[in-house]
Amino acid sequence: MKPIGYWLNRTDQALTRQMDALLAEYGLSRLTWQVLNVVRAAPGATDTEVHTTLGANADTVALAAAIRTVVTDGWATRPAPGLLTLTAQGDARLAAVTERVAFFREAVIAGISLEEYGTAVRVLERMTRNLEGAPVAASTG
Repeated sequence: MKPIGYWLNRTDQALTRQMDALLAEYGLSRLTWQVLNVVRAAPGATDTEVHTTLGANADTVALAAAIRTVVTDGWATRPAPGLLTLTAQGDARLAAVTERVAFFREAVIAGISLEEYGTAVRVLERMTRNLEGAPVAASTG
């Protein structure tokens, strides 16, 4: 059996590859779609909020580029420096994309019960909290 890190990396790479392909027809990538979802959830979100929310998904340079892309492509606008809000066109386009993503999610979890999915998420969350807390020491026993 391969270790969990192997499967985490493969899963993330596969999700990104498939979502990028799915979203390409809309002029989006997985990361730009994630930026739009942050902005939709918090209209008037700051760049800092986007970076904080998505910091585990991409580095600062990639996030800054994704923010520029959603503004340049008309999905979002800047009502004031450093703030983001969806445009009316962006909101409508994001609604269409969200429907496609819902079908994608169903395909991704095919054959996985809601209980199994919940267990997987809780285990990964616990592992992350373990790793982000105090340094993990090797057992001497």
